[in-house]
Amino acid sequence: MNEVLCRYDREARIACLARVCAKAPSFVEAAIWGSGYEDLADSGAMDAEAYLSGFGERLGCALTRKQWIAALRAAVTPISEALALAARIARETRVAVLTNNNLLVAREIDRVFPELRPIFDKRFFVSAEFGARKPDPEAYRRCLARLGAAPAATLFVDDSAKNVAGAERAGLHGHVYTSVEALAEALRREGLLRAGG
Repeated sequence: MNEVLCRYDREARIACLARVCAKAPSFVEAAIWGSGYEDLADSGAMDAEAYLSGFGERLGCALTRKQWIAALRAAVTPISEALALAARIARETRVAVLTNNNLLVAREIDRVFPELRPIFDKRFFVSAEFGARKPDPEAYRRCLARLGAAPAATLFVDDSAKNVAGAERAGLHGHVYTSVEALAEALRREGLLRAGG
């Protein structure tokens, strides 16, 4: 999702949270990301409510769900060309999102990134659902099991070479995202996009 379908600006999110909680951005960074809290949530160690409660506790403020959503929304900028390409592919085959994220993101994705639903419908998955984060091969296998898709018949796209390598270890085809144009060419090679499309 991040850096493929949208630009994700963590500094903007941190700045928003810092204003809400009257803390320094460096404090927010250390409390949430530097501590490993986000990675723990992304691995499925807590449900959505426990995650939000713990998030606020770490920041020392009673952070509301609305404030948390607003901060994340401020960090997300859709990449319209990539979304348009995904929409074109979705007319011919199934497309899905697998993102390293927590269960609150799964619950609130329509408020955070409403442009996804028209393209991906209910095929939006976060790593926390599977108890494994990319690049762990189990994250991909469990997601494909939910989709009823075979690894050898699946192309995985990510801006992280490490995440693509994990998908390939799980038996998927992989493409490291660098641009919409390069992705379109890879999709043509895979037979997922008609020439000239």
